[in-house]
Amino acid sequence: MRILLTNDDGIDAPGINVLGRHLAEAGHEITYCAPQTQQSAASHSITLHAPVRLFKHNENRYSVAGKPTDSVLIAYHLFGIEAFDLVISGINQGQNMAEDILYSGTVAAAIEASFVGYRSIAVSVTSFTDVRYDTAAAYLCRLLKAGLADQIRPEEVLNINVPNVEIDAIKGVKITHPGHRHYENFVTEIKAPRNNMLYWISGDVVWAEDKDADTAVIQENYISISPIYPDFSKKQAHQRYQDWLKENN
Repeated sequence: MRILLTNDDGIDAPGINVLGRHLAEAGHEITYCAPQTQQSAASHSITLHAPVRLFKHNENRYSVAGKPTDSVLIAYHLFGIEAFDLVISGINQGQNMAEDILYSGTVAAAIEASFVGYRSIAVSVTSFTDVRYDTAAAYLCRLLKAGLADQIRPEEVLNINVPNVEIDAIKGVKITHPGHRHYENFVTEIKAPRNNMLYWISGDVVWAEDKDADTAVIQENYISISPIYPDFSKKQAHQRYQDWLKENN
């Protein structure tokens, strides 16, 4: 397949380059277009009020001085819809599960790719240290060989999370949905000189219990595949508000 690789960790991040090597060894044709620098937690932000500079490193490797979504849009502008059979965003350093999907630049890049018409996958490893990118890359190659990309439909993105273990420790793959989480000690207050205060946003994550969620199967060393797509309509609440409106209008 002709695959476009992007991410939110930057063009020089190990995840995207390990994945590119594995995919190329599996016979895929790889093009890179990713942010020039680290853009984690950029979510679906886009550069609207400044130009975005493109860097061409070689014939199939580009970076942009912008966001993950900028990278996808510029690749789409450069190459068009027919150039790629699949867009893969990752491999991300750290999980993208539950509500953290909303913050993720990795997932946002895959969703943007879907918006413009590409089939797309986001892939992450559930650790920030001693990350086993080779496990995720090798297993993703297996899934693609088995025809995973052919299953992706319009308005559908696959969000894949891989346990940070050796490949022999992976028990298998489960189809999941995003779970739920909350953070404890989310904001840490630090006293700075001159009576100023600094605040560090980072806490201890607590996953809600849900055996079919991405957050659960990962803990049992299964790979999680969640089909996702943005839908901000709370359909089940429509009638309740319609009834309220009739009574009060």
